[in-house]
Amino acid sequence: MEFSEAKREFIVTWGELGCNWGICRTMGHIHALLLVSPEALSADNIIAQLEISRGNANMNLRALLDWGLVYRKSIRGDRKDYFVAEKDFWRVFRKTLEKRKKKELNPMLEMLQKISTVKPNCEESQEFSKVIKDLSVISSAADNSLDKLLKSESNLFLKAFVKVMR
Repeated sequence: MEFSEAKREFIVTWGELGCNWGICRTMGHIHALLLVSPEALSADNIIAQLEISRGNANMNLRALLDWGLVYRKSIRGDRKDYFVAEKDFWRVFRKTLEKRKKKELNPMLEMLQKISTVKPNCEESQEFSKVIKDLSVISSAADNSLDKLLKSESNLFLKAFVKVMR
């Protein structure tokens, strides 16, 4: 396989995977392009290589900056902004996990807390309370585990992960 074909396949696949991680396809494509780029790229470079509109590029670069997956870089003597991807994959994993937790798990925990105050007064409300309680227990355990994972250093996590996988 030629390099250009492999690069294109990586970018396309990363974009598809991004959809599963809670980001849009184009955001994934831009992230993938920046990951494999040895140098910082300007928005113009990104637009040309991915054949996307300026608005789409700008919107997705802002989102990547917000997620902490991409950083702005200045090049002396050039007025353009350049962009570089975070290439420490432990940090990428943690930043993605932090965003997803904030966006998905935290609202669910808040909702469960709010509705757990229902006082069972019939068979249906008793079943409701039981389900909410069980869901709260597992959600809280997931929240605590994710908090510990987010605070851990990569080598500790990887050692534990390898130990579990054996």
